[in-house]
Amino acid sequence: MTRSVLSRIGTLTAAAVTMAVLVPATASAAVSSVGWGPCPEDVAAPGVQCATLKVPLDYRNPGGKTIDIAVSKLASTKPAKRRGIMLTNPGGPGGPGLTMPAGLRSAGMPSSVLDAYDIIGFDPRGIGRSTPVTCDLKPEQQVSNVPPYARDAAAVAERAKYVEGVAKQCGDSKTAANLPYITTANTARDMDRIRAALGEEKLSYYGVSYGTYLGAVYSTLFPRQTDRIVLDSATGPGGLDTTGSRRLAEGFQDRFPDFAKWAAARHASYGLGRTPQQVTAKFHELVAKLDGGAVPGVDGAAFRAGTFGSLYSTSSFPVLAQQWQALDTEGVVKQTAQAQQLDVGQLLSAQLHVVCNDVNWPEKVAAYQRNVEKDRVRYPMFGAAAANIWACAYWPSEPIEPQVRIGDRGPSNILVVQNLRDPATPLSGAKEMRRALGDRARMVSVDDGGHGVWLSSENACGNNAVNRFFVEGKRPGHDTACAADNGGLFASMTPEQRQEREKALGEVRSKQRMF
Repeated sequence: MTRSVLSRIGTLTAAAVTMAVLVPATASAAVSSVGWGPCPEDVAAPGVQCATLKVPLDYRNPGGKTIDIAVSKLASTKPAKRRGIMLTNPGGPGGPGLTMPAGLRSAGMPSSVLDAYDIIGFDPRGIGRSTPVTCDLKPEQQVSNVPPYARDAAAVAERAKYVEGVAKQCGDSKTAANLPYITTANTARDMDRIRAALGEEKLSYYGVSYGTYLGAVYSTLFPRQTDRIVLDSATGPGGLDTTGSRRLAEGFQDRFPDFAKWAAARHASYGLGRTPQQVTAKFHELVAKLDGGAVPGVDGAAFRAGTFGSLYSTSSFPVLAQQWQALDTEGVVKQTAQAQQLDVGQLLSAQLHVVCNDVNWPEKVAAYQRNVEKDRVRYPMFGAAAANIWACAYWPSEPIEPQVRIGDRGPSNILVVQNLRDPATPLSGAKEMRRALGDRARMVSVDDGGHGVWLSSENACGNNAVNRFFVEGKRPGHDTACAADNGGLFASMTPEQRQEREKALGEVRSKQRMF
């Protein structure tokens, strides 16, 4: 593996040889105070304040170089009901979180929860306004970190050459000195710095998608500082490692039947098939058509990736069906408006830093070729994409510490909520996370599809389980299941409120995706 950055930055060499040394959960250094003020224009929202906190770049050297962590706060307006602080994370990794407090409010966070907590957002280290890192990605590289569908072993080898170049860009960038320290464990340590700076003995937490792994890592490193922790749409206990990446294919297969059923019920509108089986056959027909070059500019790999991204939310089904229809009948790609513009290059760069620094990924191309062939059979719709090679195989730095092992030591104060048919973090990973947490956790599974339960799903049982835990501290005595319902939880919203809700959810989802 090429380690070009190691020859340029002496500190990385020291980091590599201390790989076996555990970084302490806490490090002795003065905690910065928080001076709240107005937020940047693109973050500003009624009642939201912002601040910047200094934290150590390397927690093994707490008195050394510092970086900035940008923080936001939506304060409780009911002092008599206020319980404490709730930190939040939208996922990704790579998703900025400053707008999350206002976004959760717009998405329908109940007043009882808003009254009980100061809702805290933050851009994790390396992301957004928190001393960002870069890989200097060119416009044509700002597509996805999840690899394309590999049709054969040669395609994996071709992808390997591409991602080797991306990894080198990260190691040669102007922020390479910070590269090894952008990790989930260090972000968890930053969260504890935020807690301490706010003068709180404990923190509550809501994390969705990758944010569940961050929450589990924090709960493992700082069990005595945890209050009420909600992990929504959980990864496995390894986060986004090779297993987590390969699970994307499992999630695709779990979730796709929901779209097939939905489209079949609307055959008169879209013409994609009268039965779910016919809609599924249409998927494979379109893949073959696009791989044959029928539509310039889009191939089967891009079609598979676009379909996967649209499975996150049922609200995306109409646009997905229109895309399929246009490709099938007109041989064109239907252009759609982008509701939220993010700095995709920075998001993807930060995502690589976190994912590749957390775990020492396999380095041999043959390992990915074997996984691709296996998963092509197990999960024919997306397996040969999810198992394909990442830039992490050529990452220019070894992990600075062993991966945090999620465990069951600590108070029983964690609630995992999970849809049965989640495309990005499927049920199998959530069950594994639940087992790793042991008696610390309870899990509520919801008979619904899509990515996200609380405020994202309209299942009353699932949402109320989270509300009750945050406000009253009550969880089920054992793991429970919520039946499907008619999804009318937010039916009382005005059209304007519903539009604002969908906008807020769209913003959060845009930060969760790797597409």
